Amino acid sequence: PRRGSRVRPPVAVVVTGREGWHRAQRERSRYKSGVRSQAAVHHLVLLSLAAAGAACGAETRTCAGLACAVDGSIAPACEPGVEEPCYTGPSGSAGVGVCRAGTRSCDPSGQWRACAGEVVPGPEVCGNGGDDNCSGAVDEDVDLDGDGFSTCAGDCCDSGSCGTPGLINPGAYDVAGNSVDDDCDGAVDNTLATCDDGITSDTTDGLAFARSLELCTTAEPDGARWGVISARLLRPSGGQVLVAEGHAVRPAFGVNTPRAGASLAVFSTGRAAAPGDVAPTFVPMLSTGHCYGPGLGCPVPDGGFGVPADFLAAHAGTLPNAPGCPPPRDDKARDGSMLELVVRVPTNARSLALDANFFTTEYPPWTCSPYNDMFVALLDSTYAGPSPNPPDKNIAQYFDPAGQAYPLGVNLVHGDTGVFRQCQNGLIGCWDEQPEMVTRCEGTDGLVGTGYDLHYEDTCFPGSLAGGATDWLAIRGNVVGGEVITLRLAIWDTADTLNDSLVLLDHFRWSTEASAPGVVVQ
Repeated sequence: PRRGSRVRPPVAVVVTGREGWHRAQRERSRYKSGVRSQAAVHHLVLLSLAAAGAACGAETRTCAGLACAVDGSIAPACEPGVEEPCYTGPSGSAGVGVCRAGTRSCDPSGQWRACAGEVVPGPEVCGNGGDDNCSGAVDEDVDLDGDGFSTCAGDCCDSGSCGTPGLINPGAYDVAGNSVDDDCDGAVDNTLATCDDGITSDTTDGLAFARSLELCTTAEPDGARWGVISARLLRPSGGQVLVAEGHAVRPAFGVNTPRAGASLAVFSTGRAAAPGDVAPTFVPMLSTGHCYGPGLGCPVPDGGFGVPADFLAAHAGTLPNAPGCPPPRDDKARDGSMLELVVRVPTNARSLALDANFFTTEYPPWTCSPYNDMFVALLDSTYAGPSPNPPDKNIAQYFDPAGQAYPLGVNLVHGDTGVFRQCQNGLIGCWDEQPEMVTRCEGTDGLVGTGYDLHYEDTCFPGSLAGGATDWLAIRGNVVGGEVITLRLAIWDTADTLNDSLVLLDHFRWSTEASAPGVVVQ
């Protein structure tokens, strides 16, 4: 326009059908013939939009700027034939290293084509003399995000351009469903399939037991990737297991099927078997101890009858019991078995969980007594953040609303906590002159086919079953990404070798969030 001439401001235009198309053509002719006022250009854009709207039907289209306000209409984004630079990589990376902008062109319908010819950051190819990830350094072997993995060591996300670089590297586990290649193996959400098919029930291979829990990945002691470094079957004291009857890998235990995969682990103070099982076979569970007790004429096993020394020391030399129950008669572990797992934690993990189901024939007569069997899950970790792990390392304990701790065993029923659920309601603790009444049992369906559903008359009330169970619980604890932890899963009979107990273990898993350590009802 001429200096001082008045320019018409942008306005909204309402057009319909053919009229809009013809007005667009007239304004286009004015533009091409050299009448290039701001008003003419503005009219050309708006009327082109109107013409596009008319193609959608005869109804009114109201357009302003470059957006059409009627749902379903398609507004032209550009002038057909126009070209301009484009770049879809991270801001600031164009022109750095191999990265460069491309060109996009406007198609005849007024829409931008894809950006052609651009180069965006990719994984660093070490030793090729190029800056493939466009970081400004050639063949750099540095750990920009401080996660322990450099680009040349396979870190596919070593800078802030990919979201959370410290959690994405070859040492991470692949989080299912997050649409991210967490472990930098080139595939998204390819969580490792289960690995516990075909394990023989009487295996003595600790790694086979780890696989039955869905711990499928192994790792080297001096490596950086996560996985099981070692897995051993031991006595609670750390000595060698002497008999095979106390542990097994099963496809099911009675009606209880695996929580994940094809198998679950079974540990018992008697026989790790239900009726019909083999290797080992089932025998009634009221007095099937392995004769691993001092003063009973039994051979002393390798490592003695001790419980884990650090666990006992955390309780000043006396084994714990549930609030209100008497302390155990001694600190010896009879008929015990333990699975010791040494694992490097994934770099993106903040907690672990494991499912457990505890069965015992001490229910109902011997609840809240000095003879109760115990299961512990002792976690050695350097975690020191919010919601710390218990001071005694045992994450297999239930904390009631008042913060009182109940070890995982029959005494979860004491006080009617509702955590020991697969059982018959009625009198418990008949060994004592002051038995108590339980009302929060939910039924006995989970005992079917386990042997704990057999009838046994020498208990608190006629017609009672041989035992009870907790049903499935989740055991949770917190960890530090990349550290090496030791997890000891142990069961033993306290003070005598009678009245067997058993625990099912399955579905080990990681989480990227910290947890509240302890036992949670599933």
